[in-house]
Amino acid sequence: MTATQRDTTPDDLTRRYRELQSRRINLDMTRGKPCPEQLDLFSALLEGVDRRAYRAADGTDCRNYGGLDGIPEAKALFAQYMGVTPEELIIGGSSSLTLMHDAVTWAMVFGAAAGSPPWGRQGPVKFLCPSPGYDRHFFVCEHLGIEMIPVAMATDGPDMDAVERLAAADAGIKGIWCVPKYSNPTGAVYSEEVVLRLAAMPTRAADFRIFWDNAYAVHHLGGGPAPLADILEACRRSAHPDRVLMFGSTSKISFAGSGIAFMAASRANMAWARTHLGFQTIGPDKLNQLRHVAAFKTMGGILAQMQKHAAILAPKFDAVFDVLEREIGARGVAQWTHPTGGYFISLDTLPGRARRVVQLAAEAGVKLTPAGSTFPLQSDPADANIRIAPSFPSVADIRTAVEVLCVCIRLADQEHRGRT
Repeated sequence: MTATQRDTTPDDLTRRYRELQSRRINLDMTRGKPCPEQLDLFSALLEGVDRRAYRAADGTDCRNYGGLDGIPEAKALFAQYMGVTPEELIIGGSSSLTLMHDAVTWAMVFGAAAGSPPWGRQGPVKFLCPSPGYDRHFFVCEHLGIEMIPVAMATDGPDMDAVERLAAADAGIKGIWCVPKYSNPTGAVYSEEVVLRLAAMPTRAADFRIFWDNAYAVHHLGGGPAPLADILEACRRSAHPDRVLMFGSTSKISFAGSGIAFMAASRANMAWARTHLGFQTIGPDKLNQLRHVAAFKTMGGILAQMQKHAAILAPKFDAVFDVLEREIGARGVAQWTHPTGGYFISLDTLPGRARRVVQLAAEAGVKLTPAGSTFPLQSDPADANIRIAPSFPSVADIRTAVEVLCVCIRLADQEHRGRT
């Protein structure tokens, strides 16, 4: 008889939880970090650039200053990755989040386009925030004093009826955060209809911007990257060529702390970005760009690398699904997403239980992302959403962690029902 079959009474469940506590488990599933096996995949990057091969294709000495927006071969490779031309892309440092923070700050201080008034001088600034969403996006807004308006997420993207209604009515709404493919944390992929509606919708603010964080563009779990409509082309066709700013990086393809970050948009937006970058830096790490191009060589090289990542990650996601289904699948105490890519699984308890679940899990040795983190100001109105990040632990540890999670979900549910 399994533990799952035995714990049929409240006392049984409590004993099982105490038994798990007694194991002195110490597992951290708070962030979507690549595991060591994934980092080992890109050992070629550590070999560096041959001491004589430090020049870019145009002759630039990559050891020196200059090259504000990237070396030609890196721009060509990552433009293909982003589905743009090299003239529509700039390469920054290692963090796409830094580029996003910079872009919002530039708009706040200087305006979202050459000659447009700064957002910060136009009254309260607001962003639409599909939720559950990426906590770091929300932290950028919080840091800069931007009001956040949650919008519900569906399996094909944000609730576009709400997005269109809000954006058309309020000139203070200047932007929307989007993770369009394998969204963090739900794994949703934006449908073509959602992409076209975002590009075409009327907005009260003429300087409205879509912040398109395509962080997981090629991060499938074995079936190949899901298709995603071209947002930049859709904006052009809708007479809003400068509406979207797109971001990406190799942070979970090569090395999380030493990758390549890039920003893509219309040529006018790229000129705007270069103007501000020119005051911040004399150029990014061009040697790192050379290393990445030498290691990947082509877009095919990137896709081949992602197949190797998928072979490591897919069994971990499968382990989560297996334990969730076995432990609580028929109990009606939670529901969860089944993403085909990305780094996360989004789980919803019944309302009013998520914070207690995370607390109980921590007391049993399993650290989860704080409940509420996937909503603006860390406030989930339903207190239901929990983000599961299975990438870093081993498959065996994931099974243990999710067993703990399931017991905690049942305990929290038991406690909640006892109070009502």
